[in-house]
Amino acid sequence: MQEDQAKIELFETRPLPSAIATMAIPMVMSSLVMVLYSLADTYFVSLLNSSIQNAAVTLASPVLLAFNAVNNLFGVGASSMMSRAMGLRDYETVRRTSVFSFYCALASGLLFSLLCTVFHTPLLGLLGADIETAAATSEYMLWTVTFGAAPAILNVVMGQMVRAEGASVHASIGVMSGCLLNIVLDPIFILPWGLNMGAAGAGLATLISNCVACLYFLVLMFVKRGRTYVSIDPRKFSFDKRIVAGVFGVGFPASIQNLLNVTSMTIFNNFAAAFGTDALAAMGIVKKIDQIPMNVAMGMTQGIMPLVSYNYSSGNIKRAKGAVLLTGKIGTVFLLSVTALFYFGAGGVMSLFTKIDMVAAFGVSFLRGMCLGLTFLCLDFLAVGVFQAVGLGKYALLFAFTRKILLEIPLIYLLNYLSPLYGLPYAQTVTEIIMAALAMMVLIRLFRKWEQSSLQTTPAK
Repeated sequence: MQEDQAKIELFETRPLPSAIATMAIPMVMSSLVMVLYSLADTYFVSLLNSSIQNAAVTLASPVLLAFNAVNNLFGVGASSMMSRAMGLRDYETVRRTSVFSFYCALASGLLFSLLCTVFHTPLLGLLGADIETAAATSEYMLWTVTFGAAPAILNVVMGQMVRAEGASVHASIGVMSGCLLNIVLDPIFILPWGLNMGAAGAGLATLISNCVACLYFLVLMFVKRGRTYVSIDPRKFSFDKRIVAGVFGVGFPASIQNLLNVTSMTIFNNFAAAFGTDALAAMGIVKKIDQIPMNVAMGMTQGIMPLVSYNYSSGNIKRAKGAVLLTGKIGTVFLLSVTALFYFGAGGVMSLFTKIDMVAAFGVSFLRGMCLGLTFLCLDFLAVGVFQAVGLGKYALLFAFTRKILLEIPLIYLLNYLSPLYGLPYAQTVTEIIMAALAMMVLIRLFRKWEQSSLQTTPAK
C-alpha cells in the first residue's frame, strides 16, 4: 500500500530533523492546546473574582490528573508495543494490541467513574475540600469525573494508538478539536452573561469536548478501515500473554508515575489550603501556567517515542540515538528561554489570570520558585520517554519512585517546614535538578550499551 511506504519512509529514511518535526510538532501543538483549554478553565473562572470557584478547579485537579494513570497504562503501553511491532513488520500484533487497549481503557474509565461517585464524600475530604469549597468542587467533578471519565480517557488512548503508526497529525487533530471546542464553550457555560454555571460550567464544557474528540477518532477509524493497523474490532480482543505483558510492561510504570504525581499534587494542595483560599487559588493558577512548558517538553519526548521504538526494534540504533539527542538540544534551549520569561515576567504573567491582589502576590512568588527547575525537565522526560520506547518499564518505574517518593514529596514537607508556604514551589526545582543529573548518567550508559550491541548486528536499511 502507498500509505505503508509513506510510514516506512518516515520511520526509516527521512532526514532526522524532518522526521522529528513530523512526529513531534503535532504532538507539541496538541499538548499546547490541551494546556490552553486547561488555562481557559482557570481564566474564565477567575473572571468571576471568586477564590472559592478557583479553588474548586484546583482541588479537583488531582482526580483529573489521575485519568493519566489509565491513559498511560493503555495509551503509552500500547503505543510502545505497537511501534516496536511495526518495526518488526508484525502488523497483526499492532491490530490486536490496539483492540486490547481500547476496550481495557473503556472499562477502566467506567470503573473510575463508579468508584469516584460511590466514594464521593471521603474523596472530597482527601482532596482538601472544606465546608467553603466542597459544593463547588463537587459540582465541577460531577461533569468531569462522574460523567466524563470514560470519554476523557478514551480520546487520549485513541490518540496514542493513532500516533503509534505515524499518523501524528490525525492524532493531534483529534485531541485539539476537543480542546478548541472546550475553549469556545467555557465562557458560555461559566460566565454570568451565559449559563452562569461557574466552575460546574467548566466541567460541562470539558465533558462535551472530550465526547467530540472521541467521536473524531471513531469516525477516523471507520473511514480509514483497511488502510490502518489501528483496530477496535471486538472480535480481535484477547488476553494474549505477549500483548498483555508488552502493554503492561511499559504502561504500568507510566501509570504508577502519574499516580505518584496525583499524590504529590494532593499533598501540595493540602499544604497550600492551610493558608487560605487565596494561597490555594494562586497555587492552582501557577500549576496551570507551569504546565505550558512542561507539556511542550513532554509533547516533544512523547512525539518521538514511536520513531525511537521503531528504529530500536528494527536495529537502526544510530537513528534512534540521533532522534533522542537532537530532541534534547531543542527542548533544553526552549525551556531555558521560558524560565527567563517566567522569572523576570512573573508579575505580568499572573496579571493575565487574576485581578485579586493577594492571589497575584502569592502567585508571583510561587511562579519564580517553580520555574527555576524547568530547564532540567527535558533530560528527565527524555530518559523516561526512551525507557518507554524500548520497553524498559522497570527503569521508568525506578525514575518515578525516585522522583516522587525519594525526592519531591519529602522535599515538600522539608521546605514547607523551613519556609512555610513559600518553600513549596522549590520542591519541584530541587527535584528536577537531581533527576536531570541522574537521567544524563543513565542515558550515557544506555547509549553505550546500544552501540556495543549494534556492533554485533546490522542496522535496518
